[in-house]
Amino acid sequence: MIQSDRELLRLLPKVLRARDFHLYLEGGKRLTDLWLSGGKAVLGHKPPKVLGELKNAAERGLFAPLPHPMEKRFLKALTGIFPGRSFRLYTDSASMNLALEQAGFSPPLALWRPFLEMASDAIFYPVLPWPLGPEVLVLDKATEASFPPGEIIPPVLLAPATRALHNLAAEIRKPNSRPYPKIEKALKEQKPLWRCKGIYLTLNGEMSKDEYSSLFRRFLKGGFLIPPSPAEPAILPASMSGGEESKLAELLYAY
Repeated sequence: MIQSDRELLRLLPKVLRARDFHLYLEGGKRLTDLWLSGGKAVLGHKPPKVLGELKNAAERGLFAPLPHPMEKRFLKALTGIFPGRSFRLYTDSASMNLALEQAGFSPPLALWRPFLEMASDAIFYPVLPWPLGPEVLVLDKATEASFPPGEIIPPVLLAPATRALHNLAAEIRKPNSRPYPKIEKALKEQKPLWRCKGIYLTLNGEMSKDEYSSLFRRFLKGGFLIPPSPAEPAILPASMSGGEESKLAELLYAY
């Protein structure tokens, strides 16, 4: 799995609040978030009804990893996005990697990001739109038998993750709602530093640690948080003001 270089995140001032696609900083400034927790906040930092599900499950004391009907609901929500597949749930990436080793799986694991074409690999893991959700392996039916059972996930984590999956499914069904003509123009005219696929911006070619640190600082000064690792894509948010779009287009172009 992709691991972010957390060192660059320490360049940020203290973040006091995150809402939608913005980070609100100590001192009153605001950043447009293009990292979005590695994609786990692709629907925003406060998606509709998700926090309510978390609060309700917490008030019922459902913190322990014990069987609960919410697991079935979560799997059903996954099936709505990945029909015809089987799933294994894990509390974290370490548990998932251990299961892969036990199953004798050695090739690189494929990743699926929302709003891109569906992965066709027999085994892959999706970036789900909720940072507190479990890690999920998506399996082809033919490979299911070779994998050990997954872990029991506390319902307090499954409840908001299930709501987030329903939100994601609804967004996927919508037509493209993130048209940014100024950014499209900048990407066509600039030197080939960035390439765009759907809502994701990735770097063309390799970049040294120092070069990427300089790029990260330049975007931060301009009011944008890009990923702390060059291995991760920047994500175009669902909403930006005209001023934000113009500034981002300028940053993408001027390199």
